[in-house]
Amino acid sequence: MKLLPEHKIFITGHRGMVGSALVRRFEKAGFKNILTATRQDCDLTNQQSTRDFIAKHKPDCVIVAAAKVGGIHANATYPADFIYENLMIAANAIEASYTSGVPRLFFLGSSCIYPKLAPQPIPEDSLLTGSLEETNEAYAIAKIAGLKLCQHYRAQHGVLYHSGMPTNLYGPGDNYHSENSHVIPALLRRFHEAKESGAKEVIMWGTGTPLREFLYVDDLADACHHILTKLDPQEIPDWINLGSGTEVTIRQLGEQVAKTVGYQGEIGQDTTKPDGTPRKLMDGQRLAKLGWNPTTSLQDGLAQAYQCFLQEQESETMRTN
Repeated sequence: MKLLPEHKIFITGHRGMVGSALVRRFEKAGFKNILTATRQDCDLTNQQSTRDFIAKHKPDCVIVAAAKVGGIHANATYPADFIYENLMIAANAIEASYTSGVPRLFFLGSSCIYPKLAPQPIPEDSLLTGSLEETNEAYAIAKIAGLKLCQHYRAQHGVLYHSGMPTNLYGPGDNYHSENSHVIPALLRRFHEAKESGAKEVIMWGTGTPLREFLYVDDLADACHHILTKLDPQEIPDWINLGSGTEVTIRQLGEQVAKTVGYQGEIGQDTTKPDGTPRKLMDGQRLAKLGWNPTTSLQDGLAQAYQCFLQEQESETMRTN
């Protein structure tokens, strides 16, 4: 079933960066029946709450964009929270969708599901071929469980439940918590505050040598729209990488963020802090063969993200939780 504008779509996590980008993209495409819910309306960590909500509204498709997310510090500090909440979200959303007769579900995972030392670029079939990166193992295991739930529900029950594995995302609606955010929002905030205070130096974690891939969140939403509306469902594998195909070192990223923000001081490295995985580039050949490629460069994406940061700061709507 290809999604059409008249179909009802339940986008979970609509207040987050990914969920809000998905709402924007599907509204732009003319979808009028987009279903969203606050945690008070549908607590995805609660089985009964999730079952009741989905059974009541009977969407044609559920997109699981809700997740507990964070950077290296948050994942290392709260691993029990990350594995429990993300396992519950995945299991409850998928099972409730199946028991309510939802014909299509798209589960969003993460590139951290792949082994720490996976071949580069990382192909989809490298899943479960090696050990995970220790700093985000708990989150990765929960996302692998969601992916496997979709795969096996599809195989056993014939429902079109499948998954997309995004690379590192950034953009409007990101979380700018001073300790728990991902690398780009953390750097945007740190360099902005350094510029405002006149600080002579900004210290970045680690050696700065790890290579990372980044995808602007609106490109991610466009990829999801392409998969769900343009493709023959039988063409779509159980899981597919969603990346940009380009990579930079963390040091280069810091320099680009500093340039974007207008910070002119020095950039130092705290080599006592962890680097994480040495390199993580997704193999995007499957998605490219299915007709989709990103359109936002890192330079343009950072500029847009910084403008959103300034707007959210001024309007006091910036997420820092």
